[in-house]
Amino acid sequence: MRNPQKYGPRKRELSFRAENKMEKAQAKAGRAEEKHNVEADRDIGETIDLNGDLGEGYGHWSAGDDEALLAVVSSANIACGFHAGDPHVMRRTVEACLKRGVAIGVHPGLPDRLGFGRREMAVSPQEVEDFVLYQAGALLAFTAASGGRLAHVKPHGALYHMAARRPDIAAAVARAVYRLDPGLLLFAPPRSELERAGRAIGLRVVVEGFADRGYTAGGELAPRGTPGAEIGEEEEALRQALALAGRGTIRTVDGGEIALRAETICVHGDRPQAAKLAASLRSGLEAAGFRIVAPASAKTQSR
Repeated sequence: MRNPQKYGPRKRELSFRAENKMEKAQAKAGRAEEKHNVEADRDIGETIDLNGDLGEGYGHWSAGDDEALLAVVSSANIACGFHAGDPHVMRRTVEACLKRGVAIGVHPGLPDRLGFGRREMAVSPQEVEDFVLYQAGALLAFTAASGGRLAHVKPHGALYHMAARRPDIAAAVARAVYRLDPGLLLFAPPRSELERAGRAIGLRVVVEGFADRGYTAGGELAPRGTPGAEIGEEEEALRQALALAGRGTIRTVDGGEIALRAETICVHGDRPQAAKLAASLRSGLEAAGFRIVAPASAKTQSR
């Protein structure tokens, strides 16, 4: 029989070594899993769309440098005459998109030129459906006449926020898009009523994020005019764009963090130096390994 005093310490030493070896193995596995997750994030964010709001002038008045912005973005959201734009601006913007190879999207808004479509209105879901169908139909006509096709629809301003929040308005927007062409893409905020309505009716929804706007802890855009609502520094905007396209965690205006990953990132065309900011974002995203391309549309062609 072995002496327990002779072998006890030895067994404890062996046991300690085994546990230490196991801990090292687990730590190594953890690092491997972390690396795998980073690689997975990189795969998810391999491509990203960069969209801009264009055609927002009318008559003799112009808004933003559309030509410079078109040299950078991969998708354009074109105003259709309600909040901004007119038939001549719409035609010229469509032709410029086709020349540049930029995806053409409808940017329907509320009938509020004085407020640039950024003021909410007391409108019914049927009125919203008619507004969206009317504007999308007009842009479809100019696009088809120029030999192109529509790619997506993205509501503007107050209509965008109303559709994000209200199920009845969201359903009205989604119905209008689906009735015009079920193959059109619908740009929508993440986890919004608009995203849910689009998916429910059978549209392909493209989740959108903003590089030049701050977010609240609830994942909504911070109201304009409040602290942190607008991001003007290129470095800060690029940091947010990289987070939206990659790891999917962004800083909020109150200093916290939320999970938010986007498939398309917007730059507002009416802001000062919009094209310069967009060029900085594109350069930074490409340097990080992202390809800037418009989302692949569904097979159904616009009629």
